[in-house]
Amino acid sequence: MKKRLIIIGAGGVGNVVAKKCARMDDIYEEILLASRTVAKCDAIAAEAGPVPMKTAAVDADSVEEMVTLIKQFKADLLINVALPYQDLPIMQACLQTKIHYLDTANYEPKDKAEFEYSWQWAYQDRFEKAGLTALLGSGFDPGVTNVFTAYAAKHYFDEIHYLDIVDCNAGDHGKAFATNFNPEINIREITQNGRYWKDGTWIKTKPLEIHQDIEYPQIGARPSYLLYHEELESLVQHFPTIKQARFWMTFGQQYITHLQVLQNVGMTSIEPIEFQGMQIQPLQFLKAVLPEPSSLGEGYQGETSIGVQLRGIKDGKERTVYIYNNCSHQEAYRDTKAQAVSYTTGVPASIGARLMALGTWLEPGVWNMEQFDPDPFMELLGKLGLPWEIEIDGELAFDHKE
Repeated sequence: MKKRLIIIGAGGVGNVVAKKCARMDDIYEEILLASRTVAKCDAIAAEAGPVPMKTAAVDADSVEEMVTLIKQFKADLLINVALPYQDLPIMQACLQTKIHYLDTANYEPKDKAEFEYSWQWAYQDRFEKAGLTALLGSGFDPGVTNVFTAYAAKHYFDEIHYLDIVDCNAGDHGKAFATNFNPEINIREITQNGRYWKDGTWIKTKPLEIHQDIEYPQIGARPSYLLYHEELESLVQHFPTIKQARFWMTFGQQYITHLQVLQNVGMTSIEPIEFQGMQIQPLQFLKAVLPEPSSLGEGYQGETSIGVQLRGIKDGKERTVYIYNNCSHQEAYRDTKAQAVSYTTGVPASIGARLMALGTWLEPGVWNMEQFDPDPFMELLGKLGLPWEIEIDGELAFDHKE
């Protein structure tokens, strides 16, 4: 029986998810695309198909509105590509209406630049008792990077000891300063303290304090900065042999200079200030004047390269594995009118939902991507636009010599 799918969010990622899912007429009967701005949904729906797509306006902060929408549409599954602040109310609405849930980024509160899985993991018993599946972080990082790690653990390692996730965007959008996904979330992520896992504890670093040049396939060396990223939290829990886990992301000097200036004048703050008799967050105002990420696709040149570099043991011998995807901004735009950062998040969300709709990845409870069999996901990844490469026992960017 075909499924009825709701997608919440009509930004750059929502555009990709909607268009990819609307091509899956073998499993979806009808799709409802909803966001705060229905005009964005209408524009996407006009370019999507062959699965019929309806649109609606909804405030995803409101459990009541979400419940009403889900009941009216009679949905089976929901993909959440709205803001991370809205994860919990959307999960609550799914529990009340008894439908399955998927997102691409973990919850973080509006008033605190902190993201962790504890808030969503706390829903484990409720989803399990309801017989519902909640799949967390089905984007690229988190998401594909989790699956890459699980795939390597299944096929190439007895124990993984070192994990480095490396994320490079070598594209050029031609803007003086812009973020490739929601500016509010992007800037909060970059300006907070870094963290990495080492020998059973979290080591804190100052924002962008640790950096080094990393060589990326088909791109070359790029300055890469250590950040904290949410998939580290679940990966070190589900692969307890990991001694060290880190996340690296590239930034150009122009981007960092702009960011430093904006920080220095207080524009990246999430502390409310009074302006003309109103309370506003400077960062939310900055978001309003920066280019909309979904508008960056046309003319975007270059490519992204995201992967996992792993070192561990197989049959008593040291082994290295590097699994990665390179994604062209131009190819992403040709396929979905999106830039590659939106594309690399949206395609995995559509795959995770497909595996849930087929019953392949469906088990009551709250799950991270690496907890399911990686093989069906890896098989679909290239077919749906994100081909991957694997290098066994090659040279990595990090030697990890004790």
